[in-house]
Amino acid sequence: MRRGRWGREKSDVESVGAGVEWAPRSDGFSFFNFRAAYGTELAAPPPPPAMARRLFCATRALLLPVPAPAPAAAPVPVPASSAAAAEAAASLLPLLPCKRRKKLLKKLNSPRVAPIEPEADRRVPALDAVLDRDAAFRFLHRARSFLASLPPPHRIPLSEAGKLYRELGFPRGRKVARSAERHPLLFHLPVVDSVPHLALTPLMRSLLDEERRVHEELLPSRVRAVRKLLMLTAHRRVPLAKLHHCRAVLGLPDDFRDRVHGFPDDFRVVVDPTDGRHVLELARWDPALAVSALERDFVVDERRVRRTFRFAVPHSRLMPLDAEDADRLDAATTFPLVSPYTNGALLKPWTPEAEKYRVGVVHEFLSLTVEKRAMIHHIVEFKEEFGLTRHMYESLKKQNRAFYLSGTEMNWALFLRDAYDEHGVLKEKDPLVMFNEKLQRYACMTKIDSRGTMADAAGLTE
Repeated sequence: MRRGRWGREKSDVESVGAGVEWAPRSDGFSFFNFRAAYGTELAAPPPPPAMARRLFCATRALLLPVPAPAPAAAPVPVPASSAAAAEAAASLLPLLPCKRRKKLLKKLNSPRVAPIEPEADRRVPALDAVLDRDAAFRFLHRARSFLASLPPPHRIPLSEAGKLYRELGFPRGRKVARSAERHPLLFHLPVVDSVPHLALTPLMRSLLDEERRVHEELLPSRVRAVRKLLMLTAHRRVPLAKLHHCRAVLGLPDDFRDRVHGFPDDFRVVVDPTDGRHVLELARWDPALAVSALERDFVVDERRVRRTFRFAVPHSRLMPLDAEDADRLDAATTFPLVSPYTNGALLKPWTPEAEKYRVGVVHEFLSLTVEKRAMIHHIVEFKEEFGLTRHMYESLKKQNRAFYLSGTEMNWALFLRDAYDEHGVLKEKDPLVMFNEKLQRYACMTKIDSRGTMADAAGLTE
């Protein structure tokens, strides 16, 4: 028998956790032999703090997919979900010293890390991985938009680019050159007058020209979507700054604020006398556009739409109801739904009709986005125009058949479940979504050969 670090006696071989075994060493000290769930036996690590970091890195490496050569037309590789990495870090808690255990536990319980869906069995890993993919390509999309807004030759000195971590989308405290080198086909670091710059490659400039052509082709449909968005609002008006903030979600070009003047029959741009902001107003009401996506789907598949929402009727135990009777009772109160294109200000607050209206407005807003999803700050951006309340989170959480909440408690996204398949892929892809997938495939390559194979996927992980 031996006396352990905390004073308790241990046998020569004692199990101290799942996959962890304690054994004596010839020099008198003890070490941990870690056998991972995948059958790999790791070498003896250093003392507990460094050992925990090594084990966390090894666990995360096992969770990440191994990049394999694939043709250019293959789907974009998706990194492992951050929820799996958080669970791997949580498994290390029994192995850490007391101080480090408290520090890691505090981080895991922080709103920045804690998942918005606490129950693991209700999570959808395929949709969670979509947000991880967005985080992996954040620098790609922000940097190309920022550099494209600069005058030709679309470059900026590295010393100035290092201060623009929010605009360029790279982690604070990191070097921007490190993020640019992960996408060598799209960004390069030329030296002009002995000063290194961040610039776009010729391939990236040609892709931006292609993106502009896509925006030109989709402009009529985008104008139609903005008209429907204005019809959803209470006063048929939205500040142009809010539309510019949500331009990526709605698929609008960066210069949409200047293009609205070319549609005088649809929009008017006025100045709000209270705050001086430029506001986009609806020029005319079109009854043909005042039809929600749910109403269109109801004509095609009534049964599916009836199962989309569920506004339960509270009843006591004295009224015993089986599952079928409860669904019939809930269906009777769920329909008819309140159209999101009605005036929600006329509804009494805290009534079932008002809740149906608010849920329907959010559903219609998501149906107007290019990827049928949006971050919470995009939805909150229009809370005044849509008449949303602070209890909207509870209303959305109850409608788990229609919506899926993914992300952390501080920053989460809302998905339309019916728009995605079981693999987390959009059933109907917008041309702009297809272009972004093509851009992401180029971002994963280090070179283009005759076969167009994917040579490196290092840009997927941080």
